[in-house]
Amino acid sequence: MESQHSSTTTARAARAPLVFVLAAAVCAAALGWTYWAFVRTTTGQFADESAWQEAGVAAPDTQLPFLRFLDTLPTISVVIAAAAILFVIVRRHRYGAAAIAVAVIVASNLTTQLLKNVVFDRPDRGVATLDFNSLPSGHTTLAASAAAAVFIIMTPRWRPFAAAVGGAYSVLAGVATYINLWHRPADVVAALLVVGIWTLIGGLIIMRTGNRWNDWQGFGRGWASSRGWLGLCWVLGPGSLVLSAVLYFSVQAIGPAPVPGTATLPLFFWWGLAWIVGVGFTLSAAAGWLFADQARRTSARAVVP
Repeated sequence: MESQHSSTTTARAARAPLVFVLAAAVCAAALGWTYWAFVRTTTGQFADESAWQEAGVAAPDTQLPFLRFLDTLPTISVVIAAAAILFVIVRRHRYGAAAIAVAVIVASNLTTQLLKNVVFDRPDRGVATLDFNSLPSGHTTLAASAAAAVFIIMTPRWRPFAAAVGGAYSVLAGVATYINLWHRPADVVAALLVVGIWTLIGGLIIMRTGNRWNDWQGFGRGWASSRGWLGLCWVLGPGSLVLSAVLYFSVQAIGPAPVPGTATLPLFFWWGLAWIVGVGFTLSAAAGWLFADQARRTSARAVVP
């Protein structure tokens, strides 16, 4: 007797919208704390400025390649996002999802520009530094929002892969602005958190309005839906955050150099690098897990005629 397969569906996509709202609120709180801790306080300004100054000493040979990457970053980001959005319009006819993805990019970049130029200021705390605010980073926001747009319009089975690759692209963009002395670590982290907020909001809307195509059968149904992608993010993200905390408090315990950028060992530089990597991949891992958990689950069952 020959069996046939049909699928059963449980619940709906984004069945717990409050989780998305709370996660966005956590990102907003982390953004506020980052600004307060590393722009409004003397200790934070000194650490952030020291990391930036040490970047010019610790990695001088990498600046030219990163500069070339930064010069093409806006074009690369726009092409990546546009290709993905056009695909869902032409092939999938998901016009609403495409519009929301565009809105996430626009909202993220407008938020960054408003925060940087209107809302946030940089008070004088006695640290020898540039006297204008540069938090959040515009280049990092552009790259991360493009990656986020691709992530939220993917079908669930592609999202684990998109989370890992998008996280790596965002981190690379942030590290490039840092090593090339365009931005301090806190600027990059703030940009990633801005994009995190709008990714959660846009993703919630996409899932609630696209219940039909937010079905999936769980991890491991293809190479793109492997748990390994998110596992890699979970290792790199929290692991790097722990390393950054150890480096930061070690420098504070030993006593930092009296003038930013004059330390014998560039520990603040490595702290900033680990912090950027940690935040970028932790956000990617958390988003990948949340969107997988909140997808509309389907499972195959055998039906015997």
